[in-house]
Amino acid sequence: MNAIALSVQPSLSRPLHEFLWFAQRQVAACLFGILLLGALLFTRTWESDAILSRGDFLFLFALSLQAALLALRLEHPREVAVILVFHLLATLMEWFKTSPAIGSWTYPAEGVIFRVYQVPLFAGFLYSAVGSYIARAWRLFDLRFTGYPPLWLTAILATLAYTNFFTHHVTVDIRWWLIGASFLLFGRTRVDFQLGSRRLSLPLLSGLLATASAIWIAENLGTWARAWVYPGQEDAWTPVSLQKFWAWYLLMTLSFVLVSLLHIRKLSPGPAAREE
Repeated sequence: MNAIALSVQPSLSRPLHEFLWFAQRQVAACLFGILLLGALLFTRTWESDAILSRGDFLFLFALSLQAALLALRLEHPREVAVILVFHLLATLMEWFKTSPAIGSWTYPAEGVIFRVYQVPLFAGFLYSAVGSYIARAWRLFDLRFTGYPPLWLTAILATLAYTNFFTHHVTVDIRWWLIGASFLLFGRTRVDFQLGSRRLSLPLLSGLLATASAIWIAENLGTWARAWVYPGQEDAWTPVSLQKFWAWYLLMTLSFVLVSLLHIRKLSPGPAAREE
């Protein structure tokens, strides 16, 4: 019996070690998002007559969190610069989407000081969390790509995806064409990543879809915490529609393209060496 146990243990130790290695780095990569989501859930019952409004607390918490990540060198200044661009683009979109004329969703804004019109400033950090995850995962897993499309094509896709968030309210909605284009563009791309002592490879699209799924789940938790509310959720919480999943997929693609500008040398069109 002992001999059998000894022969099985080595075969189990490697998958367990790799799983723990992967889980630890995933947590490290999405640390900003995890802590920010935790703050949304923690403040769900925030009193409306508190000295500091919930929106202002969340803004100051997110700002302090971003500063701490920089001070502890968990994020690089170049990464934060790219994340800031995504943050600003997202805040502009938030202002448009939450305007009275559009009303795609609303934020409880009672007593909020740090805001731009109807948008509390913590909202931009919700998008920063996405950019932060992509930038940190790229570094922590040493991502490398094969069959990556030309950067200029990815830039056009990202620009059209962002523009469509505005224009589909007044003209033709091309989101499904853009989603199809992204599938064609990245369909042949594979991403190599470090897993413990070896490297593995998977289709890039599977990684993008998995990340979009995680964001959609986080959005459900955020609306359950009533950090923001979609039409139909005013009186009682209901799950966020799957249509929002594809919206996040396109926004995440925009963030991914922005972060890719920091790693042009790793976007090789040729085969990447990896350990099978």
